[in-house]
Amino acid sequence: MNALEVRGLTKLYGSIAALGGVDLEVGEGELVGLLGPNGAGKSTLVKIACGLVRQTRGSAEVRGHRAGSLQARRSLGYLAELFRFPGWYSAEELLELHQRLAGSEGGKAERADLLELVGLLDARNRRVEAMSKGMQQRLGVAQALVGSPPLLLLDEPTSALDPVGRRTVRELLEELRGRGIAVLLNSHLLSEIELVCDRVAILLHGKLVEEGSPAELARPRGVEIETDEGTRLFEGAGRDDTPQLVAELVASGRRVYGVRVLTSTLEDTYLEAVGGETS
Repeated sequence: MNALEVRGLTKLYGSIAALGGVDLEVGEGELVGLLGPNGAGKSTLVKIACGLVRQTRGSAEVRGHRAGSLQARRSLGYLAELFRFPGWYSAEELLELHQRLAGSEGGKAERADLLELVGLLDARNRRVEAMSKGMQQRLGVAQALVGSPPLLLLDEPTSALDPVGRRTVRELLEELRGRGIAVLLNSHLLSEIELVCDRVAILLHGKLVEEGSPAELARPRGVEIETDEGTRLFEGAGRDDTPQLVAELVASGRRVYGVRVLTSTLEDTYLEAVGGETS
């Protein structure tokens, strides 16, 4: 059973198609990055999965349950990009509030586990208004995990963080994957997606235009070999061509000092997929 599965997902706003027949899966314990420029349909897809928006056609299921149903809502946690928590609440009080809202019976033990998971156990009594942006972001992830949902939907969780804060959230995402929690991560930070995600899905004009692991989406750019005559680029060659290229150079009397297989980055693939569209 997939944590999230959408088939032929279509959402029309009048004559405008926010989503035009998207098929996407997020497996159990899988971390999938959702990419695309503004208006590509990312937020619409997430809102349908949450049950906040109803699709025009197609289906969306969370662990086999129709998106928006009580069973589906109980199976997911959500952190919006522009979330706001009451500034006068402490971290402990905020999680207690969300436990009541979610019907969680985890009590103090669950709150302590979540605060420890996100590195805020020592700040459990600190007010939200006294927290840094990074601390609030981690607290937001903690509230999304109240009730131990198997699926987490995160919207730009690292967009306003400095490099240290982004690394902290990235390590947290890796910890969640280790616990078997599936994550759909909507982000514009391609470097973060490339580092942490198992698969990447790129949306453009409401359609899925690229999907696969970062390695699968990488395009070969040739093999660069350094010899006693200098560095030479063999365009069109790939990893499997390297032994033959080196053997031919050595047979011709050249000394080989280094070999580098070149591939495109996720950014290259993204820009190729979306063309001139801006985020």
